[in-house]
Amino acid sequence: MAESSRSHRVWLEDPLDLFPRGMTKLYSVWVSASYPFASLGRNLSIHYTSSLRRSIATRIKLGNSVLVGKNTWFNIVYEATGDLNIVIDDHCCISARSVISAKNYIHLERDVVLAPSVLIMDHNHAFEDPGQAISNQGTTEGGRIRIGRGSYIGHGAAIICNRGELELGEHCVVEPNAVVTRSVPSYSVVSGNPARAVRQLDPVNQA
Repeated sequence: MAESSRSHRVWLEDPLDLFPRGMTKLYSVWVSASYPFASLGRNLSIHYTSSLRRSIATRIKLGNSVLVGKNTWFNIVYEATGDLNIVIDDHCCISARSVISAKNYIHLERDVVLAPSVLIMDHNHAFEDPGQAISNQGTTEGGRIRIGRGSYIGHGAAIICNRGELELGEHCVVEPNAVVTRSVPSYSVVSGNPARAVRQLDPVNQA
């Protein structure tokens, strides 16, 4: 009885919250059924305010139980290379306002969590020619990004690869507002701008 009463109070606290939940459920079903993804697992939940163009879905692979929060943006630039540019494995969580922008290849392994307002970009805007507007200079050659399974990317962090390979090992923690531009080994705690490993976690002693 107490549990039922508590649930009833939660519902009465903000009944309008049922509307966005329902919209997100409908949008998730529609995207799952109609978007031509390279591969799509089960139980996709994607907020109805997210930006994901149908035309780029063929270059995206999503695993099972992927959660995409509100106002997120998936982008693949028009100079993109290859056939597959974004891979998000099982049980990943992309929180609100995060951006994943690919030219070459970005891979989030399973159980990766992005806090709100995270930027992951495997290229950058070219700006070498001072005689042209930056908007007319296209993008840099870029590189490839892999984020190892079980990693957590903190609020406002940026992971940017202008060239080569950028790899975060398994179970890394990127602290809020860090700017990651180089690879770090597994079980690293990463902080700063430019970011560096400030601590190594111990998976054996759990410390």
